[in-house]
Amino acid sequence: MYKIVPWSQELDLTEFYAEANRRGFVNNSSQKSMVDCFNNEREKQVWILYQDDRAIGSVAAHSFDDVMGPDSYRICARTCTFAEARPSSGLVTVNRLIKEHQNLTAQFLIPTCMAWTPPWADLYITSNESKEASQRLVHNIYFPTLEKQGTVTRVKDVEYRGHIQTVWRLNCFEFVRQLELYPRWI
Repeated sequence: MYKIVPWSQELDLTEFYAEANRRGFVNNSSQKSMVDCFNNEREKQVWILYQDDRAIGSVAAHSFDDVMGPDSYRICARTCTFAEARPSSGLVTVNRLIKEHQNLTAQFLIPTCMAWTPPWADLYITSNESKEASQRLVHNIYFPTLEKQGTVTRVKDVEYRGHIQTVWRLNCFEFVRQLELYPRWI
């Protein structure tokens, strides 16, 4: 069973941070790198995804006015999931995993970020060519696939948080429409 909860000091994430570090998710390997890095943001929230009471993922969202203007938010920041937590129902293909939104990010993390932001806000996700964790795969495969099906639109490249980042606008209505076409894990 999955659940997603807002991050708080009371959560014991020792094992999660250690596992994230072991897997090369340096942005998720400590409170400092995963949570405290957003202390200067006007609005921010970090969540932890659990499966059967084991922390298996994280995501953050924050105001993005300084880069994209008023009423904008960056979602899916500090996204981290331990992929083996996916239900194993058939062959994992790009079609099932990405196009049919059969992944932890689409099933839980994006909807949680969307629910936190104002309904009129513009939502953006960034990606980059970093060699850390799976960022390069997300940048070169995941987002271009989503763009082809109309879920995201590439906006521009910016220097942000020490990297050249591609900014993608989430097409919220299309994302929800597509998500409802396929099995939900809830």
